[in-house]
Amino acid sequence: MDFSLSFEQQSLIDSLKVFVERELLPHENVVEELRAVPSDLAADIVAKARDAGFLAMNMPAELGGGGLDYETMALVERELGKPSTALSLLLKRPTKILLACQGDQIERYLMPVIRGERTDCFALTEPGGGSDAKAIVTSARRDGDDWVINGVKQFISHADTADFMVLFAVTGIDETPKGQRKRFTAFLIDHDLPGVTIKPMKSICTRGYNPNMIYLDDVRVPHAQILGEEGKGFDFANDWLYAGRVMLAANCCGRAERIFDMSCEWAASRKAFGRTIGEFQGTGFKISDMAVDIKTCFLLVMEAAWKMDRGTLTRHEASIVNLHGSEMIGRVADHAVQIFGGMGMMEDFPIQRFWRDARIERIWEGTSEIHRDIIARDILRDHRAV
Repeated sequence: MDFSLSFEQQSLIDSLKVFVERELLPHENVVEELRAVPSDLAADIVAKARDAGFLAMNMPAELGGGGLDYETMALVERELGKPSTALSLLLKRPTKILLACQGDQIERYLMPVIRGERTDCFALTEPGGGSDAKAIVTSARRDGDDWVINGVKQFISHADTADFMVLFAVTGIDETPKGQRKRFTAFLIDHDLPGVTIKPMKSICTRGYNPNMIYLDDVRVPHAQILGEEGKGFDFANDWLYAGRVMLAANCCGRAERIFDMSCEWAASRKAFGRTIGEFQGTGFKISDMAVDIKTCFLLVMEAAWKMDRGTLTRHEASIVNLHGSEMIGRVADHAVQIFGGMGMMEDFPIQRFWRDARIERIWEGTSEIHRDIIARDILRDHRAV
């Protein structure tokens, strides 16, 4: 691997850093207080991001996206991990599952999200099926040329500000040699359809980037709203899941760097007993641990992105990156609170927000327990095969 950046990569990251500092960071306190991004502010940021070429950077260039490879996207996500999640979301990176759009779906869903005109969300998790995705019970029943959908989705991020969802539902049961097996199908569901109700949930973290309940009561959609093929909803989900896990860690790496820089400045200037607190081993060792954690995370992320570009990243390798990144940010944020002392808990400082926001990372792209289970099972399976 070559860790030097190309001229194009360096130029992109330099420009993105300036954009984040000028257009996103100054609005964090407003979003924190309102628990939302004001609509006029959101529209202004999206327009500026479009002009700067920062929309849909992860989508193919031939469709109008940025056409960035995974290595470059990891560098992008590291920078976009520094501002609050609600603001970074405005530099839209649509789910690549939408590349499965066909026919009229391309102009109704795929192209508008690439242009930043519409926003998608991903509706998989349910009250009884979070980490265990195959436990979902939301059903879609065929009725002539339509499907009638009933069920409840939970913890669906930014559904309250999105225009449509990629929703997973059970469309039947197959008999297999191993017993009955659910058929999962992905649907494109507009949020303004009759029977769709969205209710934001009040979270202590990632304010403005809200989790939501989605209720579907006899929601009727034509067969043409199926994304991909009926019964094959998970066939194209792995690429999305792997990318999500790697980019989560890249995001955590960027936020940890911001926390680290603030902690170093505080440790080098705050005095106690006539010395800066960084001169005491109790603080200096925390700084050292933070530096090692962040460096390790970045190396794991870049190796994983390199493998994704070559199609060789395995499931357990994606889980290793997610597990380390999500737990790393928790350790770094906790060290920062301790370094800042009482001020780390004050709302006048962003440290307490970093600390709160860090906690969800060990849950929402798969819990730490699930990732540990995946890692262990896959490794031991390889050993049993020998």
